Amino acid sequence: MLAFIGLVTIVLVVGFLLLGKMSPIVALTLVPIAGALLAGFGPEALTEFFNDGLARVMQIATMFVFAITFFGVLQDTGLFRPIINGLIRLTRGHVVAVTAGTALVGVLAHLDGAGATTFLLTVPALLPLYLRLGMSRYLMLMMLAIGAGIANMLPWAGPLGRAAAVTGLDVTELWQPLIQVQLLGIVLLLGLAVGLGLREQRRIRAAGGPAPVGGHEVGGVAATADEAALERRALLPVNGALFLAVIAALVTGILPPALIFMIGLSVVLLINYPQVEMQMDRIRAHAPSALLMGAIILAAGTFLGIMDGTGMLRAMAVAMVSVLPESAVGNLHIIVGLIGMPLELVLSTDAFYFGMLPIVLEVVQPAGVPADQIVHAMVIGNIIGTFASPFSPALWLALGLARADIGTHLRYSFFWMWGFSLVVFGAAMALGLF
Repeated sequence: MLAFIGLVTIVLVVGFLLLGKMSPIVALTLVPIAGALLAGFGPEALTEFFNDGLARVMQIATMFVFAITFFGVLQDTGLFRPIINGLIRLTRGHVVAVTAGTALVGVLAHLDGAGATTFLLTVPALLPLYLRLGMSRYLMLMMLAIGAGIANMLPWAGPLGRAAAVTGLDVTELWQPLIQVQLLGIVLLLGLAVGLGLREQRRIRAAGGPAPVGGHEVGGVAATADEAALERRALLPVNGALFLAVIAALVTGILPPALIFMIGLSVVLLINYPQVEMQMDRIRAHAPSALLMGAIILAAGTFLGIMDGTGMLRAMAVAMVSVLPESAVGNLHIIVGLIGMPLELVLSTDAFYFGMLPIVLEVVQPAGVPADQIVHAMVIGNIIGTFASPFSPALWLALGLARADIGTHLRYSFFWMWGFSLVVFGAAMALGLF
């Protein structure tokens, strides 16, 4: 009975998230509470489950609030704009170079972990160049999506934070083994970009080809008047050093991630916007996205605390093990990782990490597989497809900016992205991550 209630609870949570009938906060809070009440647990037990769940995610929620605000303020200072513009100008008029540059721009633009910002920065800047060269806008979208997917393994980007909330593991410790995967992924992506760029070059030549693009015609990411007023170009080296210092602190784990971002945010505000009112304006500007992510993580803590405390997850795992072939039990995380990209078409990020990951953990961990290996397999297998998912609001923004449609995007990109995902997955397995 407990396994059945747990299954219904997770199906309802995933279903509401998929259909957009409830926000993640509402679904992750009300549905598991209803399931717990149905299973016979009262207010006292719910309080205990809530406190246990909250304790598991508080550090992560705090990190997200300050990390998103920190990178948002760095974006305000104009730190990333010259890098992106420089790459755009370096690739002028050369199809293969434009394709490779687009891949790198996707990685760099997603350093703040915000998909909407990534596409707002890049698509308007790159689209005129693609159109002038006669290149496919869907090639641009795919390169940006894969590049952003690789960067999405960063601890403040979202998926790892969700996984850390589910497992209770430190998000920095989860990320450190993935650094080599990200670096390898960038190299592999550049190889793919060169190959697809050559293919695109042949296609353009076969079609007659447009006139060459001169350097003066190559645009960049132009700042609006409001954005220009916030930029601090004279402080670019200082802000760059601060960015690298924060990354180094995260990699070394010298301090808790939340404290690192609290310090980083305080310093970047003090250096760039010394007036108190401007500091508060910058915090208010980025508070909505920061608080939303923090609130989702806290709601996820409630969900996981209830599902674990009531024993629903364990009951579901026992039921699943009884019907799975014995050989599949210890490898379920690998099976899910291999089909992680197609799962993006039917599961949102929240549904994947808050719905599927807990069940896989309960099934696979008793077989002796550490939680971090389970997370690595599922993250690497799934994350490249983040911006091929119809449940990604950032993808819809990118499609709108590029004047493209999702059907053509999926037909153009899906198998390339899945194939790339499988290659990275295989490389990570060879490196011993799972």
